[in-house]
Amino acid sequence: MPMAMAFAEYGGPEVLTPLEPAEPHPGPGQVRITVRAAGVNPLDAKLRSGAMAGAWPLELPFVPGSELAGTVDAVGEEVHDLSVGEAVMGLAPHSYAEQAVADRDRVARVPEGMDVEHAAAVPVAAETAWRALAELRVGAGDTLLVHGAGGVVGAMAVRFALARGARVVGTASAAAVPRVAALGAMAVTYGEGVADRVRETVPGGVDAVLDTSGADVLGESVALAGTPDRVLTVVDPVAARRHGARFSSSGESPVDHAAAGLAQAVALHRAGSLHLPLHAVYPLAEAAEAHRALAAGRLSGKIVLSVS
Repeated sequence: MPMAMAFAEYGGPEVLTPLEPAEPHPGPGQVRITVRAAGVNPLDAKLRSGAMAGAWPLELPFVPGSELAGTVDAVGEEVHDLSVGEAVMGLAPHSYAEQAVADRDRVARVPEGMDVEHAAAVPVAAETAWRALAELRVGAGDTLLVHGAGGVVGAMAVRFALARGARVVGTASAAAVPRVAALGAMAVTYGEGVADRVRETVPGGVDAVLDTSGADVLGESVALAGTPDRVLTVVDPVAARRHGARFSSSGESPVDHAAAGLAQAVALHRAGSLHLPLHAVYPLAEAAEAHRALAAGRLSGKIVLSVS
């Protein structure tokens, strides 16, 4: 039987324990994947802790996870362009497991030269970055400010925006500034006075702002952009309402941006310009330790679970 890590009650990382779930089977338009690695995201921890139980009640026990990389081991009806044995990465629920089922249009082939751990770190960041830039209408000639450009989603957004022909200013911690500059952004340290530093960096102002940090930056961001309509956060809906800015989440988007985001990430990898650092890789059985590392913060990249 396949093994998974699940929680049967809300709580701290210690509630993540092994579970033998029922074997999943792909439906029409789906594929089953033997999971080799799974990404760890803040949403996983919020679900586990019960912080979202009011808005998003779960049927317990629950297997968290939303992204993976692995090998196709079964295909459902209406899937004609993927075969058993192909290496894929993509978005799939319950990915803290040895097997998971994904919609065909939410997975992509792993490109040559990308290892499985990095592949598992791509899907959520790629979908989020692509969706945010699409909703902000970022295009050639725009100047985009990305808050949290040193993080995984922020870094992906920087690379995607540059590929669209935009100029990018990225805020980050002092330690992450060299990493952000290496992405091709104009790097600015965050903290007190960040708005003034942005104005000094781009005296002509910015056309749009993407917040991936949740660091209470939306008020200053609206002032920098000149309009709340082109300020978007993917992490802070409360602040978005307070400042009249926009909030975006995958579940509320009328368009599924997964395929486009994955395609852009693959293209950047093939061009040698996809930079996605890993903070740490833990065995699946140590998912609780991975969540503790996530909670500790100060991450230098993505946390990934090695599954098989």
